[in-house]
Amino acid sequence: MEKGKHIVAGFDVGGAHLKVTRAEHGRVVAAATIAMPLWQGLDMLDAAFREAEPLYRGAELNAFTMTGELSDIFPTREAGVAGLLKEIAARFPAESLIYAGPQGFVALDAAANLTIDVASANWHATAALAGRLAGDALLVDMGSTTTDIIPLQAGAVANEGYSDAERLLTGELVYTGFTRTFLFGVASTAPVRGRLTPLMNEYFASIADAHRILGVLDEADDHHPPADGKEKTVAGSTARLARMIGRDAADLLPGEWRDVAAWFSERQLRTVHDAAFRVAGKLAVDAPIVGAGTGRWQIERLANRMERRFVDFADLIPADHAVRSAASSAAPATAMALLAASN
Repeated sequence: MEKGKHIVAGFDVGGAHLKVTRAEHGRVVAAATIAMPLWQGLDMLDAAFREAEPLYRGAELNAFTMTGELSDIFPTREAGVAGLLKEIAARFPAESLIYAGPQGFVALDAAANLTIDVASANWHATAALAGRLAGDALLVDMGSTTTDIIPLQAGAVANEGYSDAERLLTGELVYTGFTRTFLFGVASTAPVRGRLTPLMNEYFASIADAHRILGVLDEADDHHPPADGKEKTVAGSTARLARMIGRDAADLLPGEWRDVAAWFSERQLRTVHDAAFRVAGKLAVDAPIVGAGTGRWQIERLANRMERRFVDFADLIPADHAVRSAASSAAPATAMALLAASN
């Protein structure tokens, strides 16, 4: 993919995380996802950029996409884009590009007039790279909070919607993720010893707790504190899960808690499957599912359910084996680095 600059840093400035990928000579050499609760203030962005500095130090080009404009510290999405562009310009005044979806990369000053294209365009960046690498496929990128489901045809992004509102309607955006989603966001009841129990609609636990109990969560992907601020262990997650159904951890056996946890993961998968079934309708039956993001375990289950071949985005990108998983978890930032390197 090498074309112009030899060292390129890609950034995805989100509302909960800053994702950064470093590419050298068209190959990913490092990637990281850093907790950044932007809703607490722009000083969170300062701290995240400082932590990420080793990844972009010495870069000849910096390429950015964003979703952080949705943070409630900004009154509107347009104000959010303008605010984040201002922060980027202050830190990276030279050799910086902004991703504007179908418009491709634009300069900082031009991006200010392309708010609709710039806002939440990170999914388009990942899809554009995946299309180049996979041709016809269904891209499913499950991050901590959301899942993008994008058809790829002849190497191009074949989306129906573009804005978040449009993609929610088409099924191309499902607001569920592998770690941060509240459990009452995926189900309203849970089976307990053969009886469906209504949930307490309170943030006692997240889907990360369910996946931790099931043993499928990579702790490196869970960057935020749990609901009670306590330990990230199976015991801790079980205690949090128990509160959702008005119980204590000792009330059920470990195997029974695994069944409850599996229920929530299954309910999430059904929601994603319903959307993916709709979106995949325009693709050939032999088109594979390309899975990206922290929820690739869940996406592989989706591929099996849809009887489609699963391809890990991590195996498509030019990267050393040791960094492929981190680069896939930071897929939009990885797309920024590799697309900008070949721009």
